[in-house]
Amino acid sequence: MEAILVDCVNHSLRHFMHRNAIFMCERLCAEFPSETNLQLLAGCYLQNNQAYAAYHILKAFFFSLLSVGTQMAQSRYLFAISCFQMDLLNEAEAALCPTNEPGLEVPNGAPGHYLLGLIYRYTDRSKSAIHHFKQALSIDPLFWAAYEELCILGAAEEAAAVFDEAAALCIQKQHMNHASASQNLSISNEDRNLVSARNFGLEDGSPRQSKHPQGNNLRDIPGNYHGATTLGGSASHHSNGGLPNLSFYNTPSPMVTQLSSVAPPPLCRNMQPNGSNPSMPGFDNSARSTVNSNMQAPRRKFVDEGKLRKISGRLFSDSGPRRSTRLAAEAGANQNTSSTLVAGNGTNNSPKYLGGSKLSSLAIRSVTVRKGQSWVNENYDEGIRNEAFDDSRANNTSSNCSPSLTGDSRSLETEVATMPVGGVIASPSCILSGALEILGLLRTLGEGYRLSCMYRCQDALDVYMKLPHKHYNTGWVLCQVGKAYVELVDYLEADRAFSLARRASPYSLEGLDVYSTVLYHLKEDMKLSYLAQELISTDRLAPQSWCAIGNCYSLQKDHETALKNFQRAVQLDSRFAYAHTLCGHEYVALEDFEKGIKSYQSALRIDARHYKSWHGLGMVYLRQEKNEFSEHHFRMAFQINPCSSVIMSYLGTALHALKRNEEALEMMERAILADKKNPLPMYQKANILVSLESFGEALEVLKELKEYAPRESSVYALMGRIYKRRNIHDEAMLHFGLALDLKPSATDVATIKAAIEKLHVPDELEDSL
Repeated sequence: MEAILVDCVNHSLRHFMHRNAIFMCERLCAEFPSETNLQLLAGCYLQNNQAYAAYHILKAFFFSLLSVGTQMAQSRYLFAISCFQMDLLNEAEAALCPTNEPGLEVPNGAPGHYLLGLIYRYTDRSKSAIHHFKQALSIDPLFWAAYEELCILGAAEEAAAVFDEAAALCIQKQHMNHASASQNLSISNEDRNLVSARNFGLEDGSPRQSKHPQGNNLRDIPGNYHGATTLGGSASHHSNGGLPNLSFYNTPSPMVTQLSSVAPPPLCRNMQPNGSNPSMPGFDNSARSTVNSNMQAPRRKFVDEGKLRKISGRLFSDSGPRRSTRLAAEAGANQNTSSTLVAGNGTNNSPKYLGGSKLSSLAIRSVTVRKGQSWVNENYDEGIRNEAFDDSRANNTSSNCSPSLTGDSRSLETEVATMPVGGVIASPSCILSGALEILGLLRTLGEGYRLSCMYRCQDALDVYMKLPHKHYNTGWVLCQVGKAYVELVDYLEADRAFSLARRASPYSLEGLDVYSTVLYHLKEDMKLSYLAQELISTDRLAPQSWCAIGNCYSLQKDHETALKNFQRAVQLDSRFAYAHTLCGHEYVALEDFEKGIKSYQSALRIDARHYKSWHGLGMVYLRQEKNEFSEHHFRMAFQINPCSSVIMSYLGTALHALKRNEEALEMMERAILADKKNPLPMYQKANILVSLESFGEALEVLKELKEYAPRESSVYALMGRIYKRRNIHDEAMLHFGLALDLKPSATDVATIKAAIEKLHVPDELEDSL
């Protein structure tokens, strides 16, 4: 009965029938109230976005135990996940690292360390967070999320030092160990099934047995890589062969999340699952192949090693596109590059990346034209070789996967070669080559992301340009390219990059809050309104959607309505730092400086390196003439982003307000060199020179500035003031008139008219007036 209920729950979870899974799992826990079954019930609630239910279930169970050490590691991990989702960070930390038992290990290996790192990050303990993120990476070199967090914290090493050959050897060792462990576990399960079948008088191939090809085999539970020792619990539960699927809630990782030190196999990307449609949009090939291969895996037969190799050879040669056909296509590609290669995952390796022709590929890669690099410069032959290598690597009959070894290595090779790793029979050399290929890709992506987080944006763009087309033309990469152009204040290129990202991944909302800000700066009200409506129709519970709506209203100067939308974004995700910053901007626009300061500080509590909030605080204090506070906050923003011309300009302004004119001029010079298209530092430099009565130098700067900003009224107004101070009244009147013609703001109009009225009044008398 227990095994049937467990299988029913897992089957419901596989098909996302959460309501049925919860109901049946409650029956399971009522009949067999073990810790393992409570884990499964808590997992069902977490899968159904009911973290509070999982929290209360596990907490009630914990109170019944004498000490934390008697709890299973998976229970502690699930409880910590529930607490984290409910923002109960202290309880989550206590579950992972109980203070009364300091020697207890962090559960679930890399995912446990990653979760603990997030807790430390959000409780403003950056050093501890960095330590645990590095621990997660050392345990699992493919834990990309941990490297991302290190980049955000500004503590990431160069990607080449993280995703190196040692990491590849670590991956190889993990997968070889797991292949051995998973095969032993499968054999033990088959033994139990065979004994059970004989007891009931059933043959292995009987019709009754064939009606239930899934049975209670551990391999039928997708994502369960932990073996029998992972779950613990009642012995009767394990003897029935039914194990609950608890790995839905682990952070994706090839590391075993419990007591075992071996790792799961990689996802099978090169096998075509039965009945799958590779052309169907909106589905990931790797996920689909994993689920289908688990659900439709053929039952193992007890044969000797030689027969097993023959059977496995027939299975691979008879399923999906024939290997010989694809190998022949690989050979033919050297003679005719226009021939089509079909990779093992069902994708076409032709120049049709996102559209139906080369023209669409050209449009997709048009972001790179600014760098002077055309899409045709990409090594197309290299892409063919890579796809062909993926294909041949998965082929268990390939000669490349059978290097000659001696001694114990040869016996290990022979033993492991018959073990399925990710659904493909592979040798250690194949695993190592695959790991090196993955890590090579992660090195490029990781270095680009690290440079972006350090705000070395041009260097980051150069690194992203080294990616193959198929990876460059993904939503994530194009979004990172767009963000890099935003930091370079190149909003037109950012608009193009984000537009391409939308075409590549129309379902993804990643970075679209920044895209809405780009359209705000470009004053593209129609495009911004359309984007906001699309995002709301896609996901009205995403903070990015409400940020886009808020930017729409802010562009229309409706700051109160904009503020309400930004507050809605904060309500949906209280850890969304940019939404807090946008709230601060709107409070400042409404001249509610106290609430603006609180919003900026809330953003900094979430992300201490969110330089826009440091800059916002500096602007508030500058307007309040708290110049020392202003200089401090601009300095903090400058330390985080030393390449921003805007931050340098305002830091120079704060230094000028503190009468530190030499430092101010030096900072303005650096700002001008950082971005010669930015008119702000040149204008502020002219202001400083005027205060120092260096009128000639100030005029030279303003004349140069006129070339960059010919329609900026403040430039002509300042030139008019300089000519007035030098008693050149005709030129002063001319420039004051030009400033008025350019339709400045109402405040500037009043200032300019007052200066015209006092044009012939000496400066000494004007100061007294």
